[in-house]
Amino acid sequence: MDERIAELIEYTKTTLGLHHYNLLTYDIRRSVNIFNETIYLLGMEWLPPYVKEREEDGLNPEGTAVVDINIHTHQLKSVIFVGGKSYANGAKFKDINRQAIIKGLEQKTGLVYKRQFQLVKEEENEYRFEECIDEIKVSPSGSIEVRFDEEGKLTLFSVDGHFPSEEKIQKETFSLKWEEVESFAKQQLQLIEFPSAEQERVIPVYGIEELYVTNEAQTTIPFEFIVERRSYLVVDQLLAWESPLKEAFECTTICVQEEVSKEQAFSGEPHPDTFPITDKEQERAVHAVITLMSQEFPQESGKWILKTLHRDQGYVLATLKLVNPDNRVFERKVKVILDSDRLCAVNYIDNEFFMDLYKDYEEPEKITISEEVAYETLKQKVTITPVYVYDFETRQYILCGKIDCAYGVHAANGKILLLENLSLF
Repeated sequence: MDERIAELIEYTKTTLGLHHYNLLTYDIRRSVNIFNETIYLLGMEWLPPYVKEREEDGLNPEGTAVVDINIHTHQLKSVIFVGGKSYANGAKFKDINRQAIIKGLEQKTGLVYKRQFQLVKEEENEYRFEECIDEIKVSPSGSIEVRFDEEGKLTLFSVDGHFPSEEKIQKETFSLKWEEVESFAKQQLQLIEFPSAEQERVIPVYGIEELYVTNEAQTTIPFEFIVERRSYLVVDQLLAWESPLKEAFECTTICVQEEVSKEQAFSGEPHPDTFPITDKEQERAVHAVITLMSQEFPQESGKWILKTLHRDQGYVLATLKLVNPDNRVFERKVKVILDSDRLCAVNYIDNEFFMDLYKDYEEPEKITISEEVAYETLKQKVTITPVYVYDFETRQYILCGKIDCAYGVHAANGKILLLENLSLF
């Protein structure tokens, strides 16, 4: 065993009190965070005392410790004791309380409470925190979760987030007012058709789509880009072809499991997904996408736009949307998966099957409410929440106002609806 791996394993054993546990497996994995940095993790499975192998069904027995640790920082990312049962002889919390948990997290993570994380959920022996910047929410958001058993033993620990350093934050005082953002809110009003499983019909609803407006009220950041947690190369190219290809497209099985060597890990080799897509690669990718679309959607020339390209798990993904989309809540998309070396299509995903789930539902009722009436009804319910948003262009967290509305207006009868109560499918 590599000496550096052995050191990490011993550190984990000592830190968590796994002296009587048996190390079953370990592996190295890597991923890319929103800062385009490569993160290397050592994953381990520790069997509880007196257990030498997995159960017959291949599952880990109760008490197994599944651990992920950052290879370079030695910080624990995830600790899960299967079944919530721990046989570890690590430190116990004699008195599990909020103050003790917060102090322990600050010591273990190096983070500062209310400056970088804050409590959002507290139940018996369970605490959940969210990432913040000076008590202001962050997007994309991160979280810390800890759980204990009745004896005070740790049964779950998880850190998922970025918790940026000061140099990545443009700190400001939130100053946005409704008058400054109302025009943005009005532009976000959309007629959306929700499939209702309860009524077995499609319900037409006016709603205001989420949007981030920068603190100076000059620019906006689309909500969907933040949800995806990655940077994109925006293409926005219409896809058209003169005649369909007769040659059939052959799908290839996608493999996202990657073998990572210890040399790659300890040298900090950049993940392939960190490299930008060059102009030449973009040109080849567009050609490959058009080729696939002319094979699989031969009669739909001019109906699709190639919106973005991005790298993901060793592949290049192209996201396509319709030129003239309908109002359904699930937007029709096609994702084309390209081999990153040859830049040819190897597979694709069409979410049309979502639409098929409600193809037999009753069509929406006749629209009787105008956009103007719907907006006047909803504008009093719009919220503006300060949020630090990661801007992929400047690579900084900038203070924004999140424009959102939890309600919608039924476009056929004018009733105000709580959107979360609309049961989809």
